[in-house]
Amino acid sequence: MRVPIRIKNTDPTLRDEIAELLKGYDFSKCLTCGMCTAGCVYSDLHEDQDPRKFIRKVVLGMREEAENDPFIWNCTMCNRCTVECPMGVNINAIARAFRGKVAMPPGHLQVIANDHIRTGNQMGVEQIDYDETLQWIEEMMQEELNDPTYKIPLDVPNADFFFGFNAREIKHYPADLQSILNVFHAAKANFTISSKRWDATNICLFTGKNDEFDAISRPMFEEAERLNPKEIIVTECGHAFRSTRVFARDYWKGKQFPVRHIVELYADWIKDGTLKLDKSRNTIPVTLHDPCNTVRKEGIVEPQRYVLNNTVMDFREMFPNREYNLCCGAGGGAGAVAATKAMRMVKAKPKVDQLVATGAKIGCIPCHNCMDQFVDMNKHYKLGMKMMHLTALVEVALGLVDEEKQFSH
Repeated sequence: MRVPIRIKNTDPTLRDEIAELLKGYDFSKCLTCGMCTAGCVYSDLHEDQDPRKFIRKVVLGMREEAENDPFIWNCTMCNRCTVECPMGVNINAIARAFRGKVAMPPGHLQVIANDHIRTGNQMGVEQIDYDETLQWIEEMMQEELNDPTYKIPLDVPNADFFFGFNAREIKHYPADLQSILNVFHAAKANFTISSKRWDATNICLFTGKNDEFDAISRPMFEEAERLNPKEIIVTECGHAFRSTRVFARDYWKGKQFPVRHIVELYADWIKDGTLKLDKSRNTIPVTLHDPCNTVRKEGIVEPQRYVLNNTVMDFREMFPNREYNLCCGAGGGAGAVAATKAMRMVKAKPKVDQLVATGAKIGCIPCHNCMDQFVDMNKHYKLGMKMMHLTALVEVALGLVDEEKQFSH
C-alpha cells in the first residue's frame, strides 16, 4: 500500500533552484504518469524507492520532504526510469543535484573524494606504493613473457592512447592490470600510462559536488595534454568511463581528446586482425552484464558483444539487456556504503534471477563497481558462478592463459 504524500508547506523557489543546478534543465515536463516507477526494478523491493513520488515532491516545491527523502541516496542513479519516461525527464540528474546540496555524504564517500584530491587517486595510494606495484607487475611480465627487456610505457609522449584506470587495479587487483597489459602487449599497442595521474574514477559523479568533481578529474586531463596522445582509453569500469566522458564534455576546455572504453579498443583490434583470437579456447557458457554507466548512459552497447562473440563459444544474453538492462544494485550513493550491504543484496535479486535464467557459469562483468556487487551476490545467493572481466576472457582466447586456470583462479 502506497503512503500518501503529506504536504507540510511548499516552496516555489525549490524548482528554480534545482533547475539552476542542472543548468536550466526543465523537469517540469513530468506527466505524473508513473512510467518511471514502472521502469524502476527496485520500486517494490524496499521503501523510499519511488521515483514518481520523489519528482512530484520536487515539482510541487515540497522542500523539506524532498531534501530529506532517502530516495536521494538509495537511488542507484541507473537511469532506467529515464529510458521509460515518455518525456525524457532525467531523475538521475535531479537526484545527483540534491546530493550536491548535502554537506556530508553518507559513509566514507567524502573521505574518498578528499583522498583523491590529496593523492591523485580514490584509494589514497601513495606514490611509492604505485611505483612499487608497477615495478612488481613489470617483473612478473618480464618473467612470464620471457622478455627481460619488457617495460611498462610510462610518460611516453605522442602515443596512440593514454590509459586511465581504476585505483582498485593498483591497490587490490594488480593481476587485473597485468591482464590488460598482457593484451596490450599482444596487440603491440603504442600507449602510455602516467607516472603521476592515472586514476580515471571520480566519486563525485555520485556525491554531486561539481567543484570537487572538477578538482579530481582535471589533473589527469592536464597530464594527458602534457603527454599528447591521440585519445584516452578507460579501463573496464563504468564509473571511471562515465566520469572521464562527463569531464571531457562539460568541464575540459583544453586540447580535446576522444574518450573511449577499452571494449571499443578491443573490438577494433579484433576487426583489423591486431588481436587474433581462438574462441574455442573458451568453452564454458558466459553471460554479459551491461553496466548502466557504460551502456545506458554512454551508449557503448555493441562493442562488448562483438568482442564476446569472437572470444567465447557459448555467449548467452540476459533479458532484458542493452539499454533496458537491469541495474545490478551496486549504485553510487548509499549503495556504495558498507553499512547498506543488506539493501544491496535485496537489490541484487532481480539480477540474480537474470543470471540463473541463462544457465551460464561465467558472468562477464566489464565494470569494477559492478564486479564488487556480483562477487557479493554470488556468495550471498550461493550461485556457484565465476565473475570475470572481459579482459580475462580475451587473455584465454589469445592463448595467454589456460581456460581451466583462469576459471579456477
